[in-house]
Amino acid sequence: MNLYSLLYFALIFHRRIYRGLKHLYKKGDITIGGLFPIHTRVLAGDQSFQYKPQFLQCEGFDFRTFRWVQAMRFAMEEINNNTELLPNVTLGYAIADTCLTQRTALREALALVTGERETVSGSSCGRAPDVPVIIGDASSSGSVVIARTLGVFRIPMVSYFASCACLSDKNKFPSFFRTVPSDYFQARAMAKLLKRFGWTWVGVIAGDDDYGKFGIQIFREEIKNFDVCIAFSEIIPKVYSEEKIFEIIKAVKLSTAKVIVTFAIQSDIIFVLEQIVNQNITDKQWIATEAWITSSLVSTPRNLHSLEGTLGFALRRAEIKGLKSFLERIHPASDPTDPFIAEFWETMFKCSLGLLTSPTLKPNCSGLEKLESVKSIYNDVSQLRATYNVYKAVYSIALALQDMLLCGPGKGPFENGTCPDITDLQPWQLVHYLKEVHGSTPVGEKIYFDENGDPAASYDIINWQKEADGSVKFVKVGQFDASEGSENEFNIEEDSVVWTGGQREVSTFILKFFTHVPQSVCSETCLPGTWKAAQKGRPACCFDCRPCADGEISNITGSVECKKCPPTYWSNAQKTACVPKETEYLSYQETMGIILAAISIGGAAITACVICTFFHFRETPIVKANNSELSFLLLVSLVLCFLCSLAFIGQPLPWSCKLRHTAFGVSFVLCISCVLSKTVVVLVAFRSTLPGSNIMRHFGPVQQRAGILFCTLVQVLICVLWLTLSPPYPSRLLEQSAKIILECNVGSVLGFACVLGACVCFVLAFLARKLPDNFNEAKLITFSMLIFCAVWVTFVPAYISSPGKYTVAVEIFAILSSSYGLLVCIFVPKCYILLLKPERNTKKQL
Repeated sequence: MNLYSLLYFALIFHRRIYRGLKHLYKKGDITIGGLFPIHTRVLAGDQSFQYKPQFLQCEGFDFRTFRWVQAMRFAMEEINNNTELLPNVTLGYAIADTCLTQRTALREALALVTGERETVSGSSCGRAPDVPVIIGDASSSGSVVIARTLGVFRIPMVSYFASCACLSDKNKFPSFFRTVPSDYFQARAMAKLLKRFGWTWVGVIAGDDDYGKFGIQIFREEIKNFDVCIAFSEIIPKVYSEEKIFEIIKAVKLSTAKVIVTFAIQSDIIFVLEQIVNQNITDKQWIATEAWITSSLVSTPRNLHSLEGTLGFALRRAEIKGLKSFLERIHPASDPTDPFIAEFWETMFKCSLGLLTSPTLKPNCSGLEKLESVKSIYNDVSQLRATYNVYKAVYSIALALQDMLLCGPGKGPFENGTCPDITDLQPWQLVHYLKEVHGSTPVGEKIYFDENGDPAASYDIINWQKEADGSVKFVKVGQFDASEGSENEFNIEEDSVVWTGGQREVSTFILKFFTHVPQSVCSETCLPGTWKAAQKGRPACCFDCRPCADGEISNITGSVECKKCPPTYWSNAQKTACVPKETEYLSYQETMGIILAAISIGGAAITACVICTFFHFRETPIVKANNSELSFLLLVSLVLCFLCSLAFIGQPLPWSCKLRHTAFGVSFVLCISCVLSKTVVVLVAFRSTLPGSNIMRHFGPVQQRAGILFCTLVQVLICVLWLTLSPPYPSRLLEQSAKIILECNVGSVLGFACVLGACVCFVLAFLARKLPDNFNEAKLITFSMLIFCAVWVTFVPAYISSPGKYTVAVEIFAILSSSYGLLVCIFVPKCYILLLKPERNTKKQL
């Protein structure tokens, strides 16, 4: 048993059920099969198995698909009359009705290729010849079923409307060709349309078939490149369900998505759109596919209230000369071989020819009806799109047959250079020639198939607009051309588009802000200065706009992250641009610098006054008793301490960095050395309790000067080594702040040495705290050292935690505080006695 026998038995198995279907036949040298959904649904008979099965019957006569049938007949008549295209070869046809169901389409395809058709109108014999090629099917699902079956036998199919991208798989469908572009390109065009208008939040409605499922699958893949998210996805059931339709309408109504993308055939989407109109949903922008964008059944004036502004992709339109007159010349009386014309006539003119067995209330047809007087989708040739694909499919087969006829002996493409026998045509031979076909139609369009059996992809972008009389006008507002060499693949004239609700975009310069392009986003686009933070558990298109952190910017809308500014730049207040950082240092021009400078100069002036006072009373007992030489030296060192703080104010420069720290170090060591000497002298003097002790001779003026000189020289030596080996230098601190901090980089432990010296003084002074009350020099030193240590102990954490110029201010404050502490604690009590209580300035009081 061969493969053709299997086809025969499969046909016999279904014969009883399908005996009621009609076929249209015309004899020719080569017969081309045609599958068309002339009816849109099958009447389901009694399936209880209690009665004998009835013949299968279809209903819902479709004028549009009947026009496709006539376009196939017209193309064949045109080819047969052309003596140059196929000389001495006449094309015939065998056309069957699929009723838009897969099982019917498969049965009719098997009948066509095996020649087993029981009711063949126009045939002069009982059995019609088998066909080597089929034009069809219209639906993607039907074409998948047929192509998968016939592909095993290499029987070619040329579909005019099956656009499912799945049919481009040559491993599964090796003999399938089509004149309609693959939905892969339509899905890509839809994705580009969404990107063009910034629609990132869309709803999806698809049919429950291969066309809808594969179309949406490809669409989902394409929109990943454009950051588009799907708000909801609904499937239209093949078996009508009012409950499911209302679920779809509810999803559309409640969704925040304003753009609805559809991938469904006309007979499926029409149920959804009817309810959209019934519930007065007018705020949605509909995106249609080629399956219904130019459908007259959907684009009615009643539907326009909710669907005006619909955008969609239509097959390229063409004008076929002579087709309109061909369509209008048919008549039941002049064409009795056509089994569909009687039903067409009765449906068109709503009359009865008396051919139906069941009674009807329609008036009898007069026979004087004329198609020229009727305006319908059948004789409307203004939108020849799928019709032209049928026309092109016939010509593609004719061009392949022409190449067969032109095959020279010994130059054929088959084994040993053989050519095909046109009188005994084998389907697999026609598959080869269809792959190689190159030509053009009388319209002027080139015909060829790529490696997947697909034509060049090209679409018109159609917009539904209202005519003055309230009817729908299909306005071409752009195009999508994916053919080779196309520079502008996607092009749309936005100014010509009417949007949902009949709103037109105003594009003049003055009124540009009054545009009515609908917005469909889950979250508003983030403005410059913010970034998109994803919302947990929601699609990527739903986000919160958060401001950029300090030092970061975003200068574009919809930024997914903020960019850090360069080290010497900082973000502006709006976080949209990086601006140069301001430099910060303690300046004489600012209030803090002026105050600190005034306090410093004031301290030096007060100390100078104390020096003058002590010089004036240098011969008095209180001045002599307190070691006047050390007192004068201490006062001079305090003047230097006060003045050295001025070097810390102003922009750090190489010389100022060196001066400020060395001057501070030497002055304070000199000051601390004097305090240390005074402390030692006082302590030793009152600890020498033995009569005749000469211990004080080891702490005389010479030893005191030597001690002070030694400490100072050590400090000077440290400073010289410091300036020689690793001197202080000005540096810029580029931290994460809005300012560049100018400072002096120290890198020295000099401050700790000074603090250590102060601690030694404090220890010695602490030992002298219990000396006689009538001589308070020790206690005054002790109290001054307490202040000194408190200031410098608290200085360390304050210095570390203070930012920028306040670091220098803290250092100046520590210098001034400790200097004022020494001045006030040691010399103010003495000045008080010298100036205000002279009676106490006697040896007796001391």
